[in-house]
Amino acid sequence: MKCISNVVIASILLLFAGCGSGAKKESAVNGALGKDGEIKLMVLAPGHFHASLLQKNDLSLLNDSTIALISDSVYVYAPSGAELEQYLANIDQYNHRSENPTQWKERVYTGTDFLEKMLADKKGNVVVLAGNNRDKTRYIFESVKAGIHVLSDKPMAVNKENFHLLEQAYDSARAHHVLIYDMMTERYDALNIIERKLLHHQELFGKLETGTSDNPAIYMESVHHFYKEVSGNPLIRPAWYYDVEQQGEGIADVTTHLIDLVNWKCFPEQVINYLKDIDVVDATHWPTELSLADFARSTGMDAFPDYLGKYIKDSKLQVYANGTIYYRVKDVNVALKVVWNYQAPQGGGDTFTAYIKGSRATLKTVQDKSHQFIKQLYIEKGNKTDAVAFETALNQAMTEIQNDYPQVSAKAVSGKEGVYLIDIPVEIREPHEAHFGYVGKQFFNYLIGQDLPEWENSNTLAKYFITTTAVEKAKENK
Repeated sequence: MKCISNVVIASILLLFAGCGSGAKKESAVNGALGKDGEIKLMVLAPGHFHASLLQKNDLSLLNDSTIALISDSVYVYAPSGAELEQYLANIDQYNHRSENPTQWKERVYTGTDFLEKMLADKKGNVVVLAGNNRDKTRYIFESVKAGIHVLSDKPMAVNKENFHLLEQAYDSARAHHVLIYDMMTERYDALNIIERKLLHHQELFGKLETGTSDNPAIYMESVHHFYKEVSGNPLIRPAWYYDVEQQGEGIADVTTHLIDLVNWKCFPEQVINYLKDIDVVDATHWPTELSLADFARSTGMDAFPDYLGKYIKDSKLQVYANGTIYYRVKDVNVALKVVWNYQAPQGGGDTFTAYIKGSRATLKTVQDKSHQFIKQLYIEKGNKTDAVAFETALNQAMTEIQNDYPQVSAKAVSGKEGVYLIDIPVEIREPHEAHFGYVGKQFFNYLIGQDLPEWENSNTLAKYFITTTAVEKAKENK
């Protein structure tokens, strides 16, 4: 994979640099921040590989500054075990790679009292969370109560009890002048950035439709697989990954990115109040069944742990990883679907389907076998839209996009009148792992600038209100 071009990097950073304009800002954050080494990271219970991705690249230089803002000493608090060892192995690999090695110095504490020890030591001012989702909300709450900024992997809450605690955490964060930030990496994907630009080109897309519950204006469907092989070796998942109380149901986990994209693309920089702007209409869920042999291949364990016993039926593990959510945001109808199969068929892979309907055109995203499992973006002329006017508007929109993305073009799809592929070369698409660096830099810039916009907070709470309410509704419909 080639590195993204400098002009694309500049486009991404400029897009997010202005995110706080015109919006109510948070009060001053705890501490001045902005001096050499003043940002000190702590990592708590790194049970997911996302914990290490933030440190994959050098984050010490922000805003083209010559000040090394982030200390190279990272304080890790965790129970001993394979998850901690994997995190440390990843950091060691980053430090010793031949190209652009990092310089992290990991200071590790292990013990069952890792949370209490971190809060007592308080050797850092930012804690990074990526691990067991059942415990994450409590970690967020306790951290902000102690005056520590939080940078968290999703999901921040997987049930209604978690959500209410998250509300308290945000109240506490305001009182203690610290920030809570969710790692929404999909905002930094080139396809999503370009779709957002097209969606707000009124002559091309028109006005976002509202749709109905039966015919939503926005639809997203994401299909994943538990068992995967990387270089011929199975991707080993922790056993708790299959416990929905610890990992979260599919509609409480994967949908966080989908809901964030709806808000970020369709209502940019707008405050979404879940008490008046959101209506969760309905939700469903159903299990994926795993045999003991399936479970063993995925986890490396030869027996189900006791805590999974309540999910076993007829010797099969029932994992409620699949589901649907139907909701309205600012009167726009949205439908989401998440599916987790055990394993993809031969030659298969993860898939994604989405559309957003406008009064003049529809934007569609497809990832499937016919597209080599690479997401592709299409725009389709509306039935009542004049063909000449549509093509003129498309050419104008592409000219504007090419100022930042000169390699991107619109290509008519053969045999489909009024349908165009927005061709985004793979060479300018950075891998998912690279997006964590952008998330980190955005968070640290908010921290240093003391300018986290209010929509970031309100929209995060709205997102988890939707997911946790959906889990409750799905259980009621069972």
